[in-house]
Amino acid sequence: MTDSKQNLTPVEGIKSRSNYLRGTLLQSLEDSATGALAEDDTQLSKFHGFYQQDDRDHREERRRQMLEPDHSFMIRARVPGGICTPKQWLAMDEIAGTWANGTIRLTTRQAFQLHGVIKRNLKSTIGGINDSLLDTIAACGDVNRNVMCTPLPEASDIHQLVCRDAMAVSEHLTPHTTAYHEIWLDKKRVAGSDGQLVPDEEPIYGATYLPRKFKMSFAIPPRNDVDVYAHDLNFIAIVEGGVLVGYNVAVGGGMGVTHGDPATYPRLANVIGFCTQEQVIEVTETIVGIQRDFGDRTERKHARFKYTIDDRGLDWLHQQFESRTGYRLAPEHPFAFTHNGDQLGWQQTSDGKWHLGLFIENGRVADREHATQLTGLREIARILKGEFRLTPNQNVVISGVQEPDRAAIDELVHEHGLDSWNRQTPLRLHSMACVGFPTCGLSMAESERYLPDLVGRVEALMDSHGLSKQAITIRMTGCPNGCARPYLAEIGLVGKGPGLYNLHLGAAFNGSRLNSLYRESVYEKDILEVLDELFIQYSEGRQENESFGDYLHRSGVVSNAGQDNGEGA
Repeated sequence: MTDSKQNLTPVEGIKSRSNYLRGTLLQSLEDSATGALAEDDTQLSKFHGFYQQDDRDHREERRRQMLEPDHSFMIRARVPGGICTPKQWLAMDEIAGTWANGTIRLTTRQAFQLHGVIKRNLKSTIGGINDSLLDTIAACGDVNRNVMCTPLPEASDIHQLVCRDAMAVSEHLTPHTTAYHEIWLDKKRVAGSDGQLVPDEEPIYGATYLPRKFKMSFAIPPRNDVDVYAHDLNFIAIVEGGVLVGYNVAVGGGMGVTHGDPATYPRLANVIGFCTQEQVIEVTETIVGIQRDFGDRTERKHARFKYTIDDRGLDWLHQQFESRTGYRLAPEHPFAFTHNGDQLGWQQTSDGKWHLGLFIENGRVADREHATQLTGLREIARILKGEFRLTPNQNVVISGVQEPDRAAIDELVHEHGLDSWNRQTPLRLHSMACVGFPTCGLSMAESERYLPDLVGRVEALMDSHGLSKQAITIRMTGCPNGCARPYLAEIGLVGKGPGLYNLHLGAAFNGSRLNSLYRESVYEKDILEVLDELFIQYSEGRQENESFGDYLHRSGVVSNAGQDNGEGA
């Protein structure tokens, strides 16, 4: 039901011709003359959970040698709610060492990423992930992505219910095409009684799926660790008298921006009402269906759900929802968020079990000289009787530990340098970066490899002004697409070119207000000079318990503060 059937984007044509995501992927995999896929297949591969990339550190040298780029693939495994068994962790560890680059990347959507997989190893890698009872289907592409859920609220019984709903939604929105199982798992298409192959169908997505990617989250106040306002569709758990009574529904969030294009912008989700647990699946399918039918398929930069809402309005959305379901959402229930970080260190939940939050800087699990984190987590997985929980802030929780087992885990944590949360400043613990160079083809500047050093320099400034114990969110991305949600950071750095960033300031610490562009196209020297002066002002003029972002907002330093959803709405 797109407004115009004319001038559809090339990707829409690729999807339409793909025979439910098959395309010519099998032929691409068999072509040993190149390490790349056919051009159309690079779009379809995303639906199967992987992106074609090349090592940009080597790109120019290979060009001079008249060689094709150093192609490899990033594979993403879905982990609904971020919950992963020890056996699954060990499987990902083995796959990373056998077919990838020997590291595991924890994403800002609670998923696994593996980098450096070459084409001839794609099938083995994806097959190994499926053998672990994880999968890669719909981890990328114009579909619903990995469904996020608060990893560790204080009330463990509530978490189980909310996570169960998140997993149910993830399962319900998984594409129905059998192409994935045919290509990667050697399954045969089913024939009907007449001997003809049973045709594929996508009852929710349709033959051309969604106009763009679609993201969902489940949050349990008072923790906004999933950045609930950043995603297309969100469910905010409402707990009254210790009972989960349902969810507030928030729609229309999104972080992606294009430099120099004012028609693109980050947007916070709006809370539009309340639903019961029993209505979650219907609400989800209805909202996805509205975006499927009305999202812009003529301009991919304008295809996200946030633009569909802004073009047509929330009243229109309510009318569409009511016409499809026969009812309106109930009025929203009151709630409040306090912050959006992770709980690190040991925590005990109401069931008596212990949970250990570990800081993994920028989500990269690797063995380095100062900390053998990959080995340490492998050894922990071998003895863990609970589970791992990947967090939305690129960290990991060792969950469900019984009291007698804590000492053995503590010993491994210390031995392998996994106890760094005890030694890091709050600033570093609230830092996040996307991958950036050398593998992301969209990156314009360094991110993961650079942010740790920049944080060290900012830490020195904060210490000189007596702010070293102050928690401030700082996030960096190599491009404006917003994978590390930089527009919700009190200090956001968005890559413009090598060494060059846009500086955004003034978001709310609890994730309820966007930041604003403060300086455009600045180098590190300028960033540090700006922050040094603002830290002086903050140290002298802040109110009791006032966050850095709120101070900048209140004092007018950020004069055109971004969209604000208030304290809890």
